[in-house]
Amino acid sequence: MRYVRVEVEGIPRWGVIQDGQVRTLRGDPYDGLLDYDGAVFPLADCALLPPCTPTKIVCVGKNYAEHAREMGGEPPGFPVLFLKGINTLNRPEGTVRAPGFVQRLDYEGELALVIRRRAKDVRAEDVAQYILGYTCLNDITARDVQRQDGQWTRGKSMDGFCPVGPWVSDEVDPGALELETRLNGAVVQRGNTGQFLTQIPQMLAFITASMTLEPGDVVATGTPAGIGPMAPGDVVEVEVKGIGTLRNFIL
Repeated sequence: MRYVRVEVEGIPRWGVIQDGQVRTLRGDPYDGLLDYDGAVFPLADCALLPPCTPTKIVCVGKNYAEHAREMGGEPPGFPVLFLKGINTLNRPEGTVRAPGFVQRLDYEGELALVIRRRAKDVRAEDVAQYILGYTCLNDITARDVQRQDGQWTRGKSMDGFCPVGPWVSDEVDPGALELETRLNGAVVQRGNTGQFLTQIPQMLAFITASMTLEPGDVVATGTPAGIGPMAPGDVVEVEVKGIGTLRNFIL
């Protein structure tokens, strides 16, 4: 099933995609009880919203060995966690504008997952029951600010720096998904989730040992090698095979 959030007459609504149509729901899908309201809209006519309603966005850094090396270090021996603020959440087809003082704005294409139920001290073998599904995410980063600050909060938490979408799918195997990032149509990143240093079951067990994840929270699983800069006028796309393509525009 593919879950989507759309804007209808200015009101956000959850829905399920079926045969190119969006069947809208009365509420969210987190509890697994889908209460259809009877309305149907062509997907092509819908304005997509981020397919999540997070209280927090938890990110795993350096989860691909080659990305860790391109950042100037060896792969870490444990998941490196950081948070992006809720102000970063951005929609599919949305625009990204960095503050004028940012000198280098980077893409980081990733697979993300959306939490469906409260998760605390989750065992690795039980993680599937806590996940609504999977989607695409761009962990946009002001690289010069990140380096200047010596930590990641400001460089990764500027307004609009976390596009997510286009929808959430529970129809894919997260252990073997191909990911591709394109900048103005040219491929700049390629990876496969089979290359993760920490796979999703162990990742969620590690995260929830420290913090409780709530329904709608997002976990970004890390970016492959090939990060690089964007400029005003660029179009960036993050595609996860079997899910879809997240496209955004740099202003």
